[in-house]
Amino acid sequence: MPSLRATLDPIRAASLLVSRANGADTESLPESHQTITTQASADRTLPEQNGMRTAHPGTGGQGMTLGVFQAVKGQRNVEDLLRAIPDALRPLLFFDRVSLSLDRGAPGAPRQYVLDGDDAVSPNDRTPPDLAAHGLQSACAVPLTAPQRTLGTLEIASRRAHAYSQDDARLLAAIAEEIAVSLDNALSHEQLREGHDRLALLLELTNSLVSNLDLRGVLKTVMRSARRVMRSDSAVVALPDADGGHLRAYALDCPGSRDVLEGDEPVYGEITISAHVFRTGKPWVGRAADALESGFELNPQFDPGFTVGCILPLLSRDRILGTLGLRRRDDNAYTDDEVGFLLQVANQIAIAVDNALAYGEIRSLKDKLAEERVYLRDEVRTERNFEEVVGKSTVLRRVLRNAETVAPTDSTVLIYGETGTGKELIARAIHNLSPRRSKAFVKLNCAAIPTGLLESELFGHEKGAFTGAIAQRIGRFELADGGTIFLDEVGEIPVDLQTKLLRVLQEREFERLGSGRTLRTDARLIAATNRDLAALVEEKRFRADLFYRLNVFPVHMPPLHERPEDIPLLVRHFVEHYARRMKRAVETIPSETMEVLTRYRWPGNVRELQNLMERAVILSPGPVLHVPLADLDVRATGGRPRGSAQTLEEAERAHIVATLTDTNWVVAGARGAAARLGMNRSTLQFRMKKLGIMRPKM
Repeated sequence: MPSLRATLDPIRAASLLVSRANGADTESLPESHQTITTQASADRTLPEQNGMRTAHPGTGGQGMTLGVFQAVKGQRNVEDLLRAIPDALRPLLFFDRVSLSLDRGAPGAPRQYVLDGDDAVSPNDRTPPDLAAHGLQSACAVPLTAPQRTLGTLEIASRRAHAYSQDDARLLAAIAEEIAVSLDNALSHEQLREGHDRLALLLELTNSLVSNLDLRGVLKTVMRSARRVMRSDSAVVALPDADGGHLRAYALDCPGSRDVLEGDEPVYGEITISAHVFRTGKPWVGRAADALESGFELNPQFDPGFTVGCILPLLSRDRILGTLGLRRRDDNAYTDDEVGFLLQVANQIAIAVDNALAYGEIRSLKDKLAEERVYLRDEVRTERNFEEVVGKSTVLRRVLRNAETVAPTDSTVLIYGETGTGKELIARAIHNLSPRRSKAFVKLNCAAIPTGLLESELFGHEKGAFTGAIAQRIGRFELADGGTIFLDEVGEIPVDLQTKLLRVLQEREFERLGSGRTLRTDARLIAATNRDLAALVEEKRFRADLFYRLNVFPVHMPPLHERPEDIPLLVRHFVEHYARRMKRAVETIPSETMEVLTRYRWPGNVRELQNLMERAVILSPGPVLHVPLADLDVRATGGRPRGSAQTLEEAERAHIVATLTDTNWVVAGARGAAARLGMNRSTLQFRMKKLGIMRPKM
């Protein structure tokens, strides 16, 4: 077959005619679009086939190109314009298929469109179509050249051999010129629209950040807009969980999926792309197939079905707060321009996340301060004004030395003793002597709280955790973080709650009631009880492991009748306090009254003495204190020990003190304490010195 090479009018750009004989391959159009190569019969007229002939400029082609211009000039949407091309060409040229190669500004090869009349535009194939595979014998291709740039190539193909002449090529080139102008306008309009949409998205995001502190609500709206503007099929923001170990989908917009995910399980594995971006802070843009080849895993909830993706870190003040991910099902990779814009979106989202985290932290601290304020207000109302431990007895000094020894440590302290002996004062003394003195001292009487509410008081609860839980509540362990928590009557804690208390002591972590989130606390525990915990362990009413964990440093508070030398000091202390508060002038305490108070057994210990002194000040309008001695339990004045079991030394000391009190502290003589006890005076004095017994100062 003879061949002809010619150069056309440079204004028309180039065209290519190929006559396929016996399925010969088609030569590709040169990228420069500057020359024309034709292969055709020497007879440049096309024989009639089925009564049809191709049109050419000599048969009214210029008028027909005006019709093509009228058909495409009003199209501003690129896809709509491409769909209009086959119908516009059909009256002018015979073809079995129309295809178009269009450069839309994306990197890489131009996108290939196969325009089959009324069928949908198919831009998925990036390689020039194989004509022979579809039974096409002839093709004519011309460049699409706008005044400022070359847009691509327009090609028609036929199943007949030698279907197109050079005149057909000139006609197609003229038509392509009109189509190129319309395409150029449509592409420019598309770029302007994209720019407008991007600015609108940034403005919407900024306005949302200013007017809304609900981060999830803001991101839900932004993801929907970002997916639309970036022509993506999925948009998701992933944030780390509370401990920062796993990424979770926080806001998602994907047709067919839930907008917001709130599952407890992490949705991104350690070797997914999003997790890699979160760890490294480096963006990832590419294809899913390339990610698999690089050793990454695809997320089973989001990644299947997507071909390309763009994962960007959310950076704020040198911190990585999460990731922004967009994905597409088609093979249209994200361009540098799109990635640059998405980086701006990611920066705005990072600001929103950072602000939300700061707002959440401030709100949490505000709630905690509110809880502490309520707690401290209640503390001020209580009778805890006797910060000093009053007394100079040997046994009390021994207790204070033990408190001073253990205070600088963080060890758990168990204070045991009868009710009213001042266990809370010793706990406060330990706290005030410790490095935690600047932090909160939080107390809780476990016996005063109903069993069903004790867990909530200790560890807090979430809103809706149980009936009546209308708001979130911070527990005492959370309030005492960094300070000291004092649990009085610890022996009253139910067995099923003792396990959770043991975990706090050992692991320093707990969960609020109704929440799966693990919280940590750095609170030192001081416990107190008036019960025999060892006996409760034997009775299976108290956990042995918790008892051993509490009994690290035991401190015994002696009952008041074991420290009679402190009674006069306590009487004066309480009288002065209540007289000052009631604006009374009590100046004298009768010695007979003081002697009776000293001899009394005080089954209620210091608390009973304190209440009696308050009543006495009320009944004393003058300078002399009138104590209602008749209110005392006279049966408690004997020398027999009362209360819980005592050691032999404690019993001996109590018996000697009671005898000395009965003899008005006379040691020698026929009526002295030594004679009553059946021992020598020197022996009694030795025992008094050993047991730390001193005569109180009247």
